[in-house]
Amino acid sequence: MHPGVTARTHPDRPAVIMAGSGRVVTYAELDAESNRLAHLLHDAGLRPGDHIAIALENHPMYLAITWAAQRSGLIYTPVSCRLQPDELAYVVDNCEARVFVSSAALAELAGAIRERAPKVERWLMLDGAAPGFEPYEEAVRRCPTTPLATEIEGADMLYSSGTTGRPKGVMPSREDHPLGTGPALTLFHILGTLYGMNTSGTGGDVYLCPAPLYHAAPLRYCMQFVRGGHTVVVLEHFDPEAALAAIEKYRATHSQWVPTMFVRMLKLPAEVRDRHDVSSLRYAVHAAAPCPPEVKERMLAWWGPVLHEYYAGTEGNGYVDCTPEEWLAHRGTVGRAILGTVHICDGGGGELPVGEDGVVYFADGPQFSYHGDPEKTASGRDPKGRGWTTLGDIGHLDADGFLYLTDRQSHLIISGGVNVYPQEVENLLALHPAIADVAVIGVPDDDMGEQVKAVVQPAEGVPAGPELADALIEHCRAHLAHYKCPRSVDFRDSLPRHPTGKLYKRVLLDEYRRAASGSVPGSA
Repeated sequence: MHPGVTARTHPDRPAVIMAGSGRVVTYAELDAESNRLAHLLHDAGLRPGDHIAIALENHPMYLAITWAAQRSGLIYTPVSCRLQPDELAYVVDNCEARVFVSSAALAELAGAIRERAPKVERWLMLDGAAPGFEPYEEAVRRCPTTPLATEIEGADMLYSSGTTGRPKGVMPSREDHPLGTGPALTLFHILGTLYGMNTSGTGGDVYLCPAPLYHAAPLRYCMQFVRGGHTVVVLEHFDPEAALAAIEKYRATHSQWVPTMFVRMLKLPAEVRDRHDVSSLRYAVHAAAPCPPEVKERMLAWWGPVLHEYYAGTEGNGYVDCTPEEWLAHRGTVGRAILGTVHICDGGGGELPVGEDGVVYFADGPQFSYHGDPEKTASGRDPKGRGWTTLGDIGHLDADGFLYLTDRQSHLIISGGVNVYPQEVENLLALHPAIADVAVIGVPDDDMGEQVKAVVQPAEGVPAGPELADALIEHCRAHLAHYKCPRSVDFRDSLPRHPTGKLYKRVLLDEYRRAASGSVPGSA
């Protein structure tokens, strides 16, 4: 399956709808545009296994560009458009892109890396021109709209979000498979088996994407729904009410979310939530971060038994899935492995018993490597050399084989020799009415080694200060063991989050460690 098939049978079917502007890209348009760019890249000398990089906002042509690479056997790296120039230049240079595609909306950012990515041979810009860039529309206009003579499945090479250091490019395995065949269809079949996507090629489903397309899961899901001939509805930016309105307007059947999106929708006034009909949703999938159990319970009460959860990573080394019914029977779980076998290990690689927290490893799953970084690749392998791989998360298994995530290994707080997992505290505070956003971290402490600190963005209209700090600490102490609770609270106007909802704790941790006193401007 691929979009060229749907373009022949249903040329006028919407492939992509931009929820904000209403712009529609039909399958005939997507097929023609992706073929044009495929020819341009081929004529520029790119062959299967060569790399391109893409830095775009959620743009109507985004999926046409990625499909051009996908049907050319190329490796394509979508890059966050929120990066600073040094960060963007690092990724573009590190992935060895020969072609770089951006847009006029990002002209300043794109222009700032022109001299820092010497491997790039052609610089293309959508929607206008900028010094050193070819206008994209002019460059592809003369190219054929028909497919290349030989079409090979390409692959994405996505970079981890950098929450624990420099982003890491996850290198795909390289084998030439004709378009519509091979391992590229693995996720396609998973979506059909687990989440009811029609895989017959006749379309009929509507997938709502509320997240940035440069992120792994949103891009990969969109690519597979287009592969199957379905319609993808893309929000230009996430807005909780706009997301609900899009579900109703386009009768979305499938969607994917992160827990912070659920929190923001739940915090809408009840009359706003009730205004929108979400009954068309058959599958609302969520991942990327642990979901606080209270949040999930309230979403299930609101949307019904349509919430499916998975645990996986950009690395693709395993896949854990949880149905609504399984979660209700195993509150807090992320599910059981359907790809790979889960093992829980201590720091030396020894397996731990049921119920005990340790590093989560996958055995018997696909292997992965980080592009050009054997040291980082080795850090994701188990120390006993069994070929097991990890994403660096902490969790435990129950007697039925269900996995429960505790936190990331790098987020562990050791206070007075006792392990504290901040996710538990964040889960408790996430729905507090006085809080818009929260991060719990360990900061240096002369006596305890580290102390637990909450960094809080107050809800709109809620004054920050000692009274609120005391109230939040007491709220935690009423529900958790005191050693787990924050000893101090700092307030910020906003927290450093990736647009997908992932929290950049590394930014906060680095700041506090540099200060080395546990006190920063804005503290309570």
